Amino acid sequence: MDQPTLRTRRLTLVPLADEHLELEVRLDSDPEVMRYLIGRAASRAEVERAHRRRLAAAREVPGLGFWAGFAAAGFVGWWILQPPHGPDQVKTPGEADLGYRLLRSRWRQGYATEGACELLRYAFEDVGLDRVFAPTMAVNTASRATMSAAGLTFARAFTSAADDDPIPGAEHGEVEYELSRAAWLAQRNPSG
Repeated sequence: MDQPTLRTRRLTLVPLADEHLELEVRLDSDPEVMRYLIGRAASRAEVERAHRRRLAAAREVPGLGFWAGFAAAGFVGWWILQPPHGPDQVKTPGEADLGYRLLRSRWRQGYATEGACELLRYAFEDVGLDRVFAPTMAVNTASRATMSAAGLTFARAFTSAADDDPIPGAEHGEVEYELSRAAWLAQRNPSG
């Protein structure tokens, strides 16, 4: 299963490709966008390495990967649905990590939730996943609000195993939100 182009009322989510690199550079060079990720703007070299990792993640499990999101006025950001990765995520078949990163000019307009809801629909209806989760720093209240708005619920708090370059707020730990297929189906059909 290849990554399809996904559409919502306002967004077109296209599989991330090399043609999106300059958009990623623009996104990741904003220190506020990267505040809860690396605590500073990313360099071009860091973005290029991340771009290669993002493209490789899309080849790991059919149908999963990164999507560049566009609205009528242009680039919004990217969304991800990838297999569990990293020191705090156990690789489990049927599970995926949900994420999003938006240009600061697109914050607080509902785009993050809109794209996340479409990826959840895709994850459960099309890919057939059992569980989707989303981690973030405990102090990242905006991302946590998006997770809740998309239907994910708090699953756990934890201290990250990756503490090589702590960023402000990291001392408060991480949180993970989740949504199972059964809970997603119940949200879509609350009467039965």
